[in-house]
Amino acid sequence: MLAFTKRTGYALVAMAHLARLDEGALASAREIAQRSDVSTSLLMNVLKELATAGYVQSVRGAHGGYRLATRTEEVTLADLIEAMEGPVRLAECITDEASAGEECTCKVMARCPVTDPVHRVQRRLNDFLKKVSLAEIVAPASSSAPPADRPQTPRPKEADHGR
Repeated sequence: MLAFTKRTGYALVAMAHLARLDEGALASAREIAQRSDVSTSLLMNVLKELATAGYVQSVRGAHGGYRLATRTEEVTLADLIEAMEGPVRLAECITDEASAGEECTCKVMARCPVTDPVHRVQRRLNDFLKKVSLAEIVAPASSSAPPADRPQTPRPKEADHGR
């Protein structure tokens, strides 16, 4: 199963919450956790990592909190996943610039019948994740048109009712 980890999910929750605030407004980790019904302690750690990565800004003090440090259009899903988990790898034989120095530990790669297809899927997945911005994630469902590369599901035809 391919799924976001809890840390990546919390990062998305926090970033989406902060993106919906008025410009310059702050939100505390406790406030975000309560409104989103997530663990405050894990969210605090995630927010610290997001601040270290430069995606949020931490403001100390009695009225402090967090705010976005980048525009929502400039942050991609790939950026957030990498900040929380490191590079996305579908299989252990996947390496890229970010994992330079890491050697493939797969013992059957030389004769594996799916190495090339898995690498192609990896490239397509990375390309897709780099195209999805935080702005798209937080946009209301009605205002976001489906991406051009995603086929639209045909709507069922209305019943004729004897006409």
